Amino acid sequence: MNRRKALGLFGVMGVEAAAADKTCCAADHAGAKPGAAMSTGPVSSIHSHFCGIHIAKQDPQFQMIVQHYCGPRGTEMHQCLLYDSLEANARLLGVEYIISDRLYRQLAGREKAYWHPHTYEVLAGGLIAPEMPPDDEMKFMQGLLTTWGKTWHTWPDPTTAIPLGEPLLMWALTGDGQEDKHVVAARDKQFGISTANVRAKRTAAFGLETPQVPPPKSVDEIGRQWTATGDDKPPPREK
Repeated sequence: MNRRKALGLFGVMGVEAAAADKTCCAADHAGAKPGAAMSTGPVSSIHSHFCGIHIAKQDPQFQMIVQHYCGPRGTEMHQCLLYDSLEANARLLGVEYIISDRLYRQLAGREKAYWHPHTYEVLAGGLIAPEMPPDDEMKFMQGLLTTWGKTWHTWPDPTTAIPLGEPLLMWALTGDGQEDKHVVAARDKQFGISTANVRAKRTAAFGLETPQVPPPKSVDEIGRQWTATGDDKPPPREK
């Protein structure tokens, strides 16, 4: 799938949906011989790679770089496989579901507590799509801006040889000063970027200030996109 279609597939972001319907059925493989190439099935719908920094909702000091490989499930939802690196044998850390703001607003309060906003991540440069040309990446991020993610790491401690313990609910950076500077520096070095420069370009392009929302006080607290109190909407841009 080409990059233009990938941008279109992120219909959750208000970009025109252009998903191709790919269906795999048993009849396609009737009479297949042993050793024949295996169908990739639903994995073949993956069309986008982007990189972000995840933090544990119950422990914001736990932060790590995560590679997202995502595909569509309709025009207002995407589902992502999460890995700890770009290597062929990377650990499969867990999954993330991404939905539109419209769908999020329909959720019950208890369910909303599982979902984190992407606004700060996008505007502050926490999310990058390193394989996309700059113009495509900007459009892609503009589409992600008001979406919400529900992320579970089923390999909660990536230093262990096998996944141990209960799944870990992950969150996102939502304001300045929350980031582990060593993690950000490692990500910048890996992809040859400057998160500070990415931030400057995006805030200028979108005409928006970066949100300043403190970390949740508990795992039951519902996240906010833009402000800590009052109407949860973009604050006026400073001149």
